[in-house]
Amino acid sequence: MFRETPISLGNINKVFCSQWLSNRQVVFGTKCNKLMVYDVNMRRVDAIPTLPNSHGASPDTQSGIHACQINPSHSLLATGARHSADIALYRLPTLDPLCIGENAHRDWVFDMCWLDDQFLVSGSRDTKLALWRVNEDLMEFPEVKDGEEEQDVPSYAHITPVAVKECRGAQKIRAICFNKEYRELALLSLNGYMHLFNAETFSQKLSRKLPNCQENVCIACQPNGLYAVGCRSYTLLLDPRTLQAVKKIASRYSGFGIRSASFQGNILTIGTGMGMLMFFDIRAGKYLESCINSSRTVVLKASKGYVAQFPDEEMDGFQQNKYSPAIYTHCYDSSGTRLSLLADHCRPH
Repeated sequence: MFRETPISLGNINKVFCSQWLSNRQVVFGTKCNKLMVYDVNMRRVDAIPTLPNSHGASPDTQSGIHACQINPSHSLLATGARHSADIALYRLPTLDPLCIGENAHRDWVFDMCWLDDQFLVSGSRDTKLALWRVNEDLMEFPEVKDGEEEQDVPSYAHITPVAVKECRGAQKIRAICFNKEYRELALLSLNGYMHLFNAETFSQKLSRKLPNCQENVCIACQPNGLYAVGCRSYTLLLDPRTLQAVKKIASRYSGFGIRSASFQGNILTIGTGMGMLMFFDIRAGKYLESCINSSRTVVLKASKGYVAQFPDEEMDGFQQNKYSPAIYTHCYDSSGTRLSLLADHCRPH
């Protein structure tokens, strides 16, 4: 049985993305443009320096770190850079900077996914997809001259995309996932469409309007290819061959939206905008039920917290009251026995 362990992270804004680095470390990115690592054993948070590009970055270009993804061999972490239109790559497990990817996007990078150990795809609000090749043997690193002082951040390379494609019919790419079974990329755009790209040719092959879909901000893919798309008041299950909805899973708590989704085998985990995590059994076609009371569904509820005031946000006195945080990201560790959920203004559990 999961048991909550709330952790205070101080004055940190919304957490948008997270991944388990190991059985004791969780990396996460925030709206205030911080890349952090939390050690669950030491209960300590460390900041990882973000990487500036070759042009420099002003505060106007920093909208937060919206994505972080680890390649299949767990040797590289891809995430956002200091400029929100760039990507940054770090070596694992040391988190030493490897390179920054630039000159692909003109707007914030919202999501990214690995195709294999070398090739990475990023999607942006500028409606473009960028394909990157991350091969250290092909990179040029700046030389450290004799007598130069050692920098706080080790030297790193600069790379440019292999290809950039505009997603036809999209308005701001919001989420991406890689369907290994069908060798395709699935994209969500904020105008309510889902788009498919062939991962081998990097060409667009299908776009379909989602049925009555508002606030479609997250997508997950089951190993057999089934898609799950989180919307305002329900989660859609889509046939990967046609993108037709095969089931509409109504949220038990409507009005707050689905903010995160993931598959763990046949269990779909759903994070909501009101601090609740729900579990839907795909085979049984229903939410997991309590073994004590079968009339009740299993729900993990994040404890309430106080809102911190940030300069760019109008809270209207909201920070004085306790509230339920939105679960923008959640992730299981490799054993499937520990679950990290991170929220706005911000507490991992």
